[in-house]
Amino acid sequence: MTLVLIPARLRATRLPGKPLAEIAGLPMIVQVMRRAEEAAIGEVVVCTDAEEIAQAVRAHGGRAVMTRADHESGSDRIHEAIEALDPRGTQEVVVNVQGDLPTIAPAAIRAVLAVMEEPEVALGTLVAEIHRAEDRTASQVVKMVGTEWAPGRFRCHYFTRATAPWGEGPLWHHIGLYAWRREALRRFVALPPSVLERREKLEQLRAIEAGMRVDAQAVDDVPLGVDTPEDLERARALLGAAA
Repeated sequence: MTLVLIPARLRATRLPGKPLAEIAGLPMIVQVMRRAEEAAIGEVVVCTDAEEIAQAVRAHGGRAVMTRADHESGSDRIHEAIEALDPRGTQEVVVNVQGDLPTIAPAAIRAVLAVMEEPEVALGTLVAEIHRAEDRTASQVVKMVGTEWAPGRFRCHYFTRATAPWGEGPLWHHIGLYAWRREALRRFVALPPSVLERREKLEQLRAIEAGMRVDAQAVDDVPLGVDTPEDLERARALLGAAA
């Protein structure tokens, strides 16, 4: 079993307070927590800098741990949390589920662990094939460039907001869910932001530029990430219909 950590903060430019936004009768952070619990791969803990989020999680039977407010990324936040939760380092792998993915399938959360069966993999993540023409060129749709070395499993060479790779063939939409090897996470957060990370505004490029092996597992669907009021209404419609 492993630890599943969900970083969450109240501060957000486009949708302030979104972890507490109501979706199908529950705060969004609790909906994400429920999906992670349904994955049944280990204990689920929400990592937050806001007491309001922690209270909402605990009110619904979950576990929350408080972290510093000055973290630059979710990776920094989960690193602080796991060092507090598991100071002896007994958990070799930690899964980071983004706190704004209320529609993520539990099976997708489980799927990311498949790539960690290879001991050389420092960081595992998820991708899904792009089918909509507009997503091929959209900068908000991050593409994974990699080599498929087994059915549905990729060695990642690059991540970009551009349309890549060039030529005929599928393009792969990166899904921001990560499984970290514990030592790799410790090394990652100690590194400064890398050149390409700053240029593309994609944190995972720091791992690639540092020479870490990053693999991806293909899944069928891209979960809805909630960043805008319109996204929130879509999530409410989707989860309301499923209730």
